[in-house]
Amino acid sequence: MSIRVLVADDQALVRGALVALLNLESDLEVVAEADHGTAAVELAGRLAVDVAVLDIQMPGVDGIEAARRIRAGVPGCRTLMVTTFGRTGYLREALQAGASGFVVKDTPASELAEAIRKVHAGLRVVDPELAAASLSEGQNPLTERERQALALARDGKAVAAISATLHLSAGTVRNHLSSAIGKTGAVNRIEAAGIAAERGWL
Repeated sequence: MSIRVLVADDQALVRGALVALLNLESDLEVVAEADHGTAAVELAGRLAVDVAVLDIQMPGVDGIEAARRIRAGVPGCRTLMVTTFGRTGYLREALQAGASGFVVKDTPASELAEAIRKVHAGLRVVDPELAAASLSEGQNPLTERERQALALARDGKAVAAISATLHLSAGTVRNHLSSAIGKTGAVNRIEAAGIAAERGWL
């Protein structure tokens, strides 16, 4: 019996190419396409999809949130994230959301098909380079307060506004931001927030 596959990507050209390539495989059948996460979740449940191949960056409900909703509402469907952006932060988020696999878009078609088979069989598939990078970066070094301060700084808030929001003195906020800047190797708090977000630390 064929593995029933859903492909979700907001770029029609990319989605069409993925569908065409996957339909060449004798044991795979693309039964649904979606251009955003909400449609992917609805179709996965309605069409008894085995594996949902989800792009991470989609308008509205993105691939990671779609994976989370599919896991909760369609437990028989496994999810495989496919992204242009090989970021370790995305990898961690996707796995926390319940995704079974994570590959980048330049993965050869034969490897993507094999990843779908493995995910369907209950295995976890992660791009090896990303997995290595994720391990080398280790655990989140930021404290809870440093994360909170950086998240507010990323939103453009000044020290005074951050201190008011967190009920901390301006000096304490500056200390937290300075420590976070040092831990991320950044030159200022905006860059530190960007690095931390990319690594999945915020």
